[in-house]
Amino acid sequence: MQTALAALEIALGYGFANPGLLLRALTHRSLANQRVLEDGKIGAESEGDNERLEFLGDAVLGLVVGEALFLLHPEWSEGELTRVRAQLVSRQHMAEVAAQIDLGDHLRLSRGEDRSGLRRKSTVLSNTMEAVIGALFLDGGLEPVRAFTQRYVIGDVVEHLAQELRSGAALGNYKSALQELLQAARAGTPIYKVKSESGPDHHKRFLVEVRLKPAQGEPGKALARGIGSTKKDAEQDAARRALAQLTAAEVSNGALIAQKEEQAKQ
Repeated sequence: MQTALAALEIALGYGFANPGLLLRALTHRSLANQRVLEDGKIGAESEGDNERLEFLGDAVLGLVVGEALFLLHPEWSEGELTRVRAQLVSRQHMAEVAAQIDLGDHLRLSRGEDRSGLRRKSTVLSNTMEAVIGALFLDGGLEPVRAFTQRYVIGDVVEHLAQELRSGAALGNYKSALQELLQAARAGTPIYKVKSESGPDHHKRFLVEVRLKPAQGEPGKALARGIGSTKKDAEQDAARRALAQLTAAEVSNGALIAQKEEQAKQ
């Protein structure tokens, strides 16, 4: 246990003065409930589950990310700061952060939930990541949280979001961005359809196709396909891929037109 905690502390960039806080942050309620049933009381080692730490970590994360964005981009309005912060603290992004440090390997689950694959579920990973941030704050204050957030939560991601913000896209909402693009070009409306789904209930995979519906008639041309663990995520992925293809085609067509114009001048 101590070796495993030491490896996680290295990934976090912080050594806990009170390792019990980190243990609690890693303890899912299923394990706490299992110990109540088996022992008649909550295990002394875990002192309960991580849900209160998750609550605290969510608040601290929002503060630290907001502070970093405020200082990093003084030119952004309140609305822009809010939109970027929402992306950085989103469940999807925090699950990705958790995956970067292999947090799932350290989760403390009941035997049944461990066998079900819960330690790889994005919701559990993001919640546990927030709990760990809460533990970091209680043990070391804001500085270790700032350091971890800057390295893993913000990193290079904020610059990609800044570019997306400058482009006028619906930040992080690819479905809205695709609809706005197609409406501006008067090309029609995107329609999403589930093509297939696979996997057990706790680990579903959806394949969604986005097609272009002209002003008149049935949905026509297929634009792209996307995958995700939920229908919503798969639709966003399909919209993202469609946007990338349409943008690349627009750039290519623009270059071709410019080339022809240059040839005509000669």
